[in-house]
Amino acid sequence: MNILLPRFLKSAYRKEPISAFILIVGAVDAVIGGVGERWTLLSLGVSIVFLATILRWWKTQQVKAMVSQETPKGYLPPSSSRTPLPMLMNEKRRR
Repeated sequence: MNILLPRFLKSAYRKEPISAFILIVGAVDAVIGGVGERWTLLSLGVSIVFLATILRWWKTQQVKAMVSQETPKGYLPPSSSRTPLPMLMNEKRRR
């Protein structure tokens, strides 16, 4: 468990650094508010964590929508109807 937690946190932070930062700030506020019995800070931290979670979910939904809308582009024709080009050679080597 101790080995997997840092890897999970790194991968989550790299994917969405802004929402991860907001999530960490909210979690720290919630912990400080809970330990110090500051209910306003606790509720602020919990609401920030909730908003960061919604932000992350919304961003992942946008990425899925963008991926599904893209269509592959065909750069080459399906079959070559033309003859292949001749090999290029230097004039010096021909003589």
